[in-house]
Amino acid sequence: MTTATTPVPAPAPVKSQPGASRAAVLALARFETRKLLTRVPVLVAFAVYVAWTVWRTRVSFDGFPALQDADRATQDGPLLVGLAVLLSANHAMLRSRRQDTERHLDVLVLPRWGRTVAHLLSVGAAALVTALCVGGQFAWEALKPGAVGNGSPGELLVGPLSVLLLGAFGVLLARLVTAPFAAPLLIVLMLVLATLLGFSGEGWTRWLMPSVGTYSVVTLPSDLIGRPAAWHALYLGGLALTLMAAAVLLSGGARLRTAQAAVAGAVALALVGAVGQSRDVPESVTEARVRASVSPERLHTCVERDATTYCAFPEWEPRTGDWARIVDDVRALAGGDAQDRPLAVRQRVEARYGLDADATLSPLTRPGEVTVGTAWGGNRVPEFAVAVAGVLVTGSEATAGEMCDGRMVTVMWLALADRPDPLADLRRVRLDDSDTGSALVISQTEPLQMTSAQTELLRELLELPREKAAAKVKAGWAELTAPKVTTDHVARVLGLEKPEGENECL
Repeated sequence: MTTATTPVPAPAPVKSQPGASRAAVLALARFETRKLLTRVPVLVAFAVYVAWTVWRTRVSFDGFPALQDADRATQDGPLLVGLAVLLSANHAMLRSRRQDTERHLDVLVLPRWGRTVAHLLSVGAAALVTALCVGGQFAWEALKPGAVGNGSPGELLVGPLSVLLLGAFGVLLARLVTAPFAAPLLIVLMLVLATLLGFSGEGWTRWLMPSVGTYSVVTLPSDLIGRPAAWHALYLGGLALTLMAAAVLLSGGARLRTAQAAVAGAVALALVGAVGQSRDVPESVTEARVRASVSPERLHTCVERDATTYCAFPEWEPRTGDWARIVDDVRALAGGDAQDRPLAVRQRVEARYGLDADATLSPLTRPGEVTVGTAWGGNRVPEFAVAVAGVLVTGSEATAGEMCDGRMVTVMWLALADRPDPLADLRRVRLDDSDTGSALVISQTEPLQMTSAQTELLRELLELPREKAAAKVKAGWAELTAPKVTTDHVARVLGLEKPEGENECL
């Protein structure tokens, strides 16, 4: 007797739907993002970065930022966050090996490359948080009443892209080397490279670094900066995407056409950006720098206020009101016809050498013309007051620069008497930060010379009530502003004791 057996059908293979895989990747990405952003190194890095940014931005640029400088000031802080993200992302990628759970993860519906994508998305979240911090810092600068100029989106992208690049490096490193000490060693190596490449002069190799800081005492109009900011942002973005796509490929995604196409496209972007940023300053920018330096009047926008004409580069036109307040204060203390004498305040800049320029401007020779620079606030305010007073007393900047007589007392009193703290401003405008003895007085053009006797007499004059001193200066204006008047004669006209200090110019 035979018994018929009915074969049991084999269970159908379980196929994971693409939507289910995407949902699993996103769910893991949310988990890894929380873990990454709450790790101690990342929390400490963000805390230090935010605290340092807030502390610095409160007083940055003396309250008068040029936004084409403020955008570059956002780039250094995110590097600290990027290093913390690199270390933490690498540590998170190696978690399954440390806890011996890799074999359990291999049987899940989420493939290995999908887990790598989740870690990369958590790195992207850290970059977005950094972008919010960068945006907040720049917005703070832009909302300051004294802000002028225009920022560059390319410069602002450097900070977030640096975090993305360093985080992607940490993920890729975990797929290449499973040793836990690899990430710390990489950070040390990067710091060494930053020292060798980032501060090695003007070569194109410095643009291979994430942040390329260019700091200078000169502020240029935004169209004269000449930095390849957009190309550098493209280079950083392409390099970050290359590392991210390479990490996916090494995680078992080599057969994915999307990953293969992403690698090819990212490499192309990085190469295009690298070539673009390695080029010299465009010829059009070089020519514009020469025009702004040699004949700025062709680019100026001029406005008249009372007896003074203020000529500025278009981006600085809102600042003419600040200049006018200083001019009016100095005029109000002057005597004779100086209160109504026509003046022309002209903004000037030495742009031919780019952001690395540190050249003194030659004094203007035409009567009644005063130089004002592109920076404002802090020491620049009393320096400008001295320049205005020098022109009112001597007639021109060139003559003021050659002055070596008692008129220096009148010039300095006109500049400082109406300031909130005259002695503090006296120290600010002197090269050695002193308020006694002889010294050079800093200027946008040629420095002025101040003898020990003149300093002594000025201090005596500043100690008098301002109204009383102003009456003495106006009453003796003709004698106080006469060429080659001696310091002793100035003291007699003002009714002050003869100074005991030396009266020899430097």
